[in-house]
Amino acid sequence: MTSETITGPDFSCSNGLLPAIAQDVETNEVLMLAYMNEEAYQETLRSGQAVYWSRSRNRLWKKGEESGHLQTVESIAIDCDADTILLKVRQQGVACHEGYRSCFFRQVSNDGVKIHATRLVDPKTIYPSTND
Repeated sequence: MTSETITGPDFSCSNGLLPAIAQDVETNEVLMLAYMNEEAYQETLRSGQAVYWSRSRNRLWKKGEESGHLQTVESIAIDCDADTILLKVRQQGVACHEGYRSCFFRQVSNDGVKIHATRLVDPKTIYPSTND
């Protein structure tokens, strides 16, 4: 048996942004993939709510800050290389900004790509300010 010093995710790789997978704690359904920097990770640990780094907004992003569809973090795991984070969450509402429970609502087959889930919420009701 080897003894390891475990310090948490290795934010020294990938320009400090690590993939973070949100998975439903009850069903194990993969809900979404986002990115965390060290500040987002520390804020997630502190608050118990999923906080990510928004690459498009270039700032911290608390999941659900606009929609109210929060992710309460039940547990956190780190992969063997310490460069990917797995959050087991309790999802309030939908995870996907397009109104689906999961961001992975498109199924790829030999026939092409098809939507295999039901849209649960109209995005226009989640993000009314983006509807001009």
